[in-house]
Amino acid sequence: MTAYLTMGLWLFADDDYAEVAKKVTGGLDRFGCWDAGWLAPTPGGISQARKRLGRDVLAEVFERVARPVASPVTSGAWLRDRRVLAIDGFDVDVPDTMENAAEFGYSRTGGGPSAFPKARVVALTECGTHAFLAAEVGAYAVAEQTLAMPLYSRLRRGELLTADRAFYSFTAWDRAQATGADLLWRIQAGIRLPVIEILGDGTYLTVLMDKTIRGGRRDRILAAAAGGTLDTCDDAINDRGLPAAHLVRIVEYDVPDRAGNGTGELITLATTITDPAQAGPDELAEAYHLRWEHETANDQLKTHLRGPGRILRSKLPDLVHQEIWAWLLVQHALTVLITAAADAAAIDPDRISFTDTLRLVRRSATGSAAISP
Repeated sequence: MTAYLTMGLWLFADDDYAEVAKKVTGGLDRFGCWDAGWLAPTPGGISQARKRLGRDVLAEVFERVARPVASPVTSGAWLRDRRVLAIDGFDVDVPDTMENAAEFGYSRTGGGPSAFPKARVVALTECGTHAFLAAEVGAYAVAEQTLAMPLYSRLRRGELLTADRAFYSFTAWDRAQATGADLLWRIQAGIRLPVIEILGDGTYLTVLMDKTIRGGRRDRILAAAAGGTLDTCDDAINDRGLPAAHLVRIVEYDVPDRAGNGTGELITLATTITDPAQAGPDELAEAYHLRWEHETANDQLKTHLRGPGRILRSKLPDLVHQEIWAWLLVQHALTVLITAAADAAAIDPDRISFTDTLRLVRRSATGSAAISP
């Protein structure tokens, strides 16, 4: 019941605890999950129940239910037979209490600290459906790259992870590639990308290396890559027996600036898909820009579920964590409904309104629609 109520707080962000309790228990009564003779929980009772529930239960629920949503026929979710994912982060304002300030901290600009403490969330999303699949929650001072590291182990073969240049490091790439998933990441300017072989489609092969590798060892690794023997090159293995270099394919293209004055931005993408027959450069560029679908997922959370300019309700860190996991659970459930409807109609999930779906679910949660909560 407490888990349902916590998720209900996101369905009815405009309502207080007492009103949410009435709406949620009313819906459960209709479907035989609540005795109409029972009294709805009071705000104080809900607060105490949430404290007993703690920070981890809804995180575990999310871990169990947050699975990829796209089916093989879902539009905009695939690069051929690879499921396209993105990794990115966002910050969320939490109530300004001593406990939250100590746990999460503030952002700081030239004008001083932010008005509210901020929690930081980094998540994996499925681009075609906007479904959140995995997440890490931490303090504002924890870098997105740090929070991302545990998420890479969640990747699976058959997935293609897109990432912005802020996420690249050799350690991150190595950890993500070790899962068997394919990668398509933008690379920062200034990283050395020696050309090993120019391919027929204009892309080229290079080697990503641990930044500590220099001199003769680096030269031997490059020679091995050029000769097709990188996998058996002793210099390409570190002292722990792990890869210290990876052969990748580079796709480069310009994005014209809006003024049209020829000062466009050069985009450099690295991918584990080294065979041009498996994905052309145009396909890879298009797949990389699907990464922006993560921003749509963030908008669904911040604008439609929470409401613009609002902060979370929870005044204690454990409850902030709990509230964030409930937030992600509700968004995931909505994307499941949207994708099922889109697949049935053979349309892109983007064509189904998130707002309309949210209204329908709100009616079902209060027992005023003919579907189960």
